[in-house]
Amino acid sequence: MARVLVGVKRVIDYAVKIRVKPDKSGVVTDGVKHSMNPFDEIAVEEAVRMKEKKIASEIIAVSCGPAQSQETLRTALAMGVDRGIHVEIAAGDLNTIQPIHISKILAKLAADEKADIVIVGKQAIDDDSNQTAQMTAAYLDCPQGTFASKVEVNGKELTVTREIDGGLETVKVQLPAVLSADLRLNEPRYATLPNIMKAKKKPIKKVTPKDLGVDVSPRIEIVSVEDPPVRQAGAIIPDVDTLYILKW
Repeated sequence: MARVLVGVKRVIDYAVKIRVKPDKSGVVTDGVKHSMNPFDEIAVEEAVRMKEKKIASEIIAVSCGPAQSQETLRTALAMGVDRGIHVEIAAGDLNTIQPIHISKILAKLAADEKADIVIVGKQAIDDDSNQTAQMTAAYLDCPQGTFASKVEVNGKELTVTREIDGGLETVKVQLPAVLSADLRLNEPRYATLPNIMKAKKKPIKKVTPKDLGVDVSPRIEIVSVEDPPVRQAGAIIPDVDTLYILKW
């Protein structure tokens, strides 16, 4: 059976209205509700379903971030993950942590844990980079099945249905492989109270990027973060002919 490594990111909750800091150095995070990235929830659910089908023997969740990232790991553990790894990154460094850093961390942990499948969400809802899965596969030198809307396992081979512009694409990849979960892959479960209680006893290992030999020095400098321009007010016109005149 396969060992599965799942990446989970702590992000500002999707229902929260984002506010830019007065000094335009970033967005307000203090006192703001955070939760697991929705696409990562789908990745966790897919891993748990693999274990329920006796395809996966163990699921390990990884989260990179400050101490609060352990809350995200506990959510994954409550959903059915076996154990967690918390890669500690100071809150002040989060703004300059890029997918290339996370990819190196995931690749190193996947190699250390001898993971057969790495699953992450196709993108995070805070930076929308959509790069981590692809670069992780490159660092591991293994095949990838990104934007997965369906995954079928047949021994050491995965058949992945991918959502692409204008339709669907089906690819077959050999294990080990990296997957990224798309919206329609599954419907994540809610953690039950008994499983939430059990999750408190499941182990979470703490490491740092330095422990893994990964350099997370900033490669970018944030110059300014600003709100999008305010949408202009609409106008009511008397008929279609007037619209045509205004257009031209």
